[in-house]
Amino acid sequence: MTLDDFAGRLLYRDGMMLIIDKPAGMAVHEGGRGVAHLGPLLEDLKFGLPQPPQLAHRLDRDTTGCLVLGRHRQALKRLGALFASGRVEKIYWALTIGAPEGEQGVIDKPLLKLDPRRGKMAVDPRGQPSRTEWRLLGRDGRIAWLELKPLTGRTHQLRVHLASVGCPILGDRLYGAGTADLLSDTLCLHARSISLPLYANKPPITAVAPPPAHMLAGLIACGYVPD
Repeated sequence: MTLDDFAGRLLYRDGMMLIIDKPAGMAVHEGGRGVAHLGPLLEDLKFGLPQPPQLAHRLDRDTTGCLVLGRHRQALKRLGALFASGRVEKIYWALTIGAPEGEQGVIDKPLLKLDPRRGKMAVDPRGQPSRTEWRLLGRDGRIAWLELKPLTGRTHQLRVHLASVGCPILGDRLYGAGTADLLSDTLCLHARSISLPLYANKPPITAVAPPPAHMLAGLIACGYVPD
């Protein structure tokens, strides 16, 4: 992907940060050979500043949507404090097989890293406390459209929590074996919006990312109406 391809993916920009709409299949860090990653594009996202922006948090390679970059050291320090204190509100959309019982709730299960190489996680009483709010937005037969709010920030938290209650995310090859061929062979998890109280005495900065193409058919079948 080139900078020109990225031009329409800039959701927010000021002197402190950028928020971009990350596509599926792009890792945020350099990985294995041939894996597309964000690194080569950062130099072209300086927009007049002497240094390229850096990641303020992470998204999985196949998760799409809102990704925050700090534009300089002081910005990264402030953003890091916001994320660490839980003051950043992140809302995700997911397409899942089935849905938890009810219209909304909280999945409260500790998570433990099983495989450091792949970052694979599992529900385990020895793990770190992990909580995810969910709300049912729509459904079509076996497929459900969920809104998710992670209240903690564990690796793969949303994916593991949903798989643990029998509702794996479509296209999740690590935690949802057998779901890839139902609607999409790409993970159907989207960082829909992010809200950051970055400036004192000002409203939080909020960015919203449009759903990716590979999720549209499923979302529409579940009741989503495109803008």
